[in-house]
Amino acid sequence: MDLTTSYLGIGLPSPIVASASPLNRDIDNLKRLEECGAGAVVLPSVFEEQIEHEQEIIDALIDRGAESFGEALSYFPSQTAFAFDTSAHLALIEEATQALSVPVIASLNGVTDSGWVDYARDIEEAGAKAIELNVFFVPSDLALSGRDVEARYVDVVQSVSSAVDIPVAVKIGPYFSSPGHMAGELVKAGAKGLVLFNRFYEPDIDPATLTVTPSIELSSGYEMRLPLLWIGVLSGQTKASLAATTGVESAEDVIKYLLAGADVVMTTSALLRHGVDHMRTLVDGLGDWLVSRDLSSLADIRGRMSHRNIANPEAYERANYIRVLQDFAGR
Repeated sequence: MDLTTSYLGIGLPSPIVASASPLNRDIDNLKRLEECGAGAVVLPSVFEEQIEHEQEIIDALIDRGAESFGEALSYFPSQTAFAFDTSAHLALIEEATQALSVPVIASLNGVTDSGWVDYARDIEEAGAKAIELNVFFVPSDLALSGRDVEARYVDVVQSVSSAVDIPVAVKIGPYFSSPGHMAGELVKAGAKGLVLFNRFYEPDIDPATLTVTPSIELSSGYEMRLPLLWIGVLSGQTKASLAATTGVESAEDVIKYLLAGADVVMTTSALLRHGVDHMRTLVDGLGDWLVSRDLSSLADIRGRMSHRNIANPEAYERANYIRVLQDFAGR
């Protein structure tokens, strides 16, 4: 059974990717994911705020030394050499690329283009095969227009893509007025892949303490409907690779995304729930499904249920919408 695929122009042994999570900080876990059939791994994100915080610490040390005595500056490397010193994260990239034969993808999480470019180059030098930009931006400023928000995404992608030679994918949320048009703008800016969709972690309120508290819920199957829709819309209409994420719990979910047109399918929550060996369940389940239908490769199913294979997709979606409401009303 041929489960090979291509993502960002990189050959993968399977289409199922272990996306960024705490599990992927451990080299033994990464090795086990590869043994279980993962096509690639995405390492945990480094956050823009971490990069900025480290720079602030170095700046403070240098300033303090300069105020004490003249020779103090000789104790520090130049500010340029010391900037964005996330040595542990870079060491993880280096160790992972040496330990694995599958591609290692690094993840950057932030909202501006400042501080990203130099660190993106460091990631490339550490051996990452690609970069995933996780743009997490909630436009709470009511004066900020939709055009301004889109411009910020484009600026980030353009800055990082132009700074490195390795491919860059961008992970975005669905909250654009026209996600398809936005996808095209990101590709024009240099994105080689689109990861659909990011899940924004909304805060909760504790009425007992009157505090805003973080709330993280693992994704579930019903959440895959929206990315499934847009993977199907974009399939065959963009030159970028398409990665599906959110709601992947079973091999059936993987198959749905592939039928819609995904090049790869990413999973995090299922691995956190069931452990890294669940990757084998997903990969074997996909292979068994193909064999049961006498199909020999992913090319036989990829995009078969995408919108490009449906006449008048807008009317098709409208008809489905009406049918669902009618069925619900008839209960």
